[in-house]
Amino acid sequence: MQDELLALENTRTWDLVYLPAEKSLIGYKWVYKVKTRPDGSVEHYKACLVAKGFTLEYGIDYEETFAPVSRLTSVHSLLAIATMRRWKLFQMDVKNAFLNGDLKEEVYMKPPLGLNHPPNKVCQLHRALYELKQSPRAWYAKFSVTVSEFGFTSNPHDTALFNHKTTRGVEQLKQSLSQKFEMKDLGVLSYFLGLEVTSSDDGYLLFQVKYASDLVSKAELNDGKSVSTPLEPNFKLTPMDGSPLSNPTRYRQLVGSLVYLTTTRPDIAYAVHIVSQFMDAPHSTHYAAMLRIIRYVKGTLFHGLHFSANSSLVLRAYSDVDWAGDPSDRRSTTSYYLFLGNFLIYWRSKKQTILSRSSTEAKYRALRDTTLELLSLRWLLEDMGIPQPSSTNLYCDNQSAMQIAHNDIFHERTKHIEVDCHFIRHHVAQRTVHLVFIGSVDQLADLFTKAHFPGRFRTILSKLKLVSSQPP
Repeated sequence: MQDELLALENTRTWDLVYLPAEKSLIGYKWVYKVKTRPDGSVEHYKACLVAKGFTLEYGIDYEETFAPVSRLTSVHSLLAIATMRRWKLFQMDVKNAFLNGDLKEEVYMKPPLGLNHPPNKVCQLHRALYELKQSPRAWYAKFSVTVSEFGFTSNPHDTALFNHKTTRGVEQLKQSLSQKFEMKDLGVLSYFLGLEVTSSDDGYLLFQVKYASDLVSKAELNDGKSVSTPLEPNFKLTPMDGSPLSNPTRYRQLVGSLVYLTTTRPDIAYAVHIVSQFMDAPHSTHYAAMLRIIRYVKGTLFHGLHFSANSSLVLRAYSDVDWAGDPSDRRSTTSYYLFLGNFLIYWRSKKQTILSRSSTEAKYRALRDTTLELLSLRWLLEDMGIPQPSSTNLYCDNQSAMQIAHNDIFHERTKHIEVDCHFIRHHVAQRTVHLVFIGSVDQLADLFTKAHFPGRFRTILSKLKLVSSQPP
């Protein structure tokens, strides 16, 4: 506690003042954390002072709260580029990062336990204490201004990603950051946000072994048997299957953890997409399906992504759909994969918001969604200095959908499709996207549309370059 109070004083987090008559006072809480290493050993113990930000009033105590967070696509793309160009990756940690953010609003807090203060005086906050509504935004504003002074520019397609072309080197950047903030040099990139990064002979491996192991323990399945697939073949769920759970909180917590595990595990993405649809009112069958996914994770703890230097940096995508596959509402599920060379850098499985009249219409809508992501990634890569060919290959297994994208030959049967869907036709005409037919057996995105038998499941995984290798 005393170390935390000293850090708060050093950053001039507050002044002790008398509370103005028209102002309200918020509370605080001491939170104690144990920070662990990837192997589970204790790195250090920490006491953190947090404000009870939930008592703040919008328009009085705070206004804007949004703060950009880097996209998963950007993280994977950066790893792919670093692998191909044989860059070394380093990481640093800003100590008490939020305390560097400046507050614009007047916020008053009760003096925390352990602080010597005059009677009747309170803390007027000047810094973005943790758990204030505006703290993430204040820290982002401070950091972005600081790195812009070093010559960095925010990527317009991911504003939490900053680019800078320089020959000054990493060490000079570390020194510059250390002059502005209290920094901790963590050396070569190895572990961040629950992601484990290890170098191999020809690139990088990305895992979440500790996170997955902790999830198995949280679900109390350490002694349970593992299974070969996340879901049984052709498995379907409906909202009313089974009996309602008396306490749905545990279901929501475990599914939330599974969602984050999909950061490096495309093999469970479809299954997690299914069980996450029942967070509002989960039933016993939904809970059983969720536990099966975790049993699969238990047997595949060391599954992860491999970024190999033996590749190109050319984009390609696979798009597929499960037409009317949801038995409860007959909506279709869009799925797609994006590769940068041989690197799988993005994947998604999502129900379509509109009921499609045919499989062709459903796949046409899936092409629209895939093209949106492709264009965004093309722009991101070009801003990172990775130009793409004039046309990006998009693989689809539906000839009719491809024909509609090339020309309006089925006008009477397609005019009901929204105008925004037809922008795929525009980009095909502009040759930004090149549609390529692929047989269903080679359609990699098929993994995200249904539950498969073990043989088919393993075949697709091998083509996705998902590896199973215990990190050193």
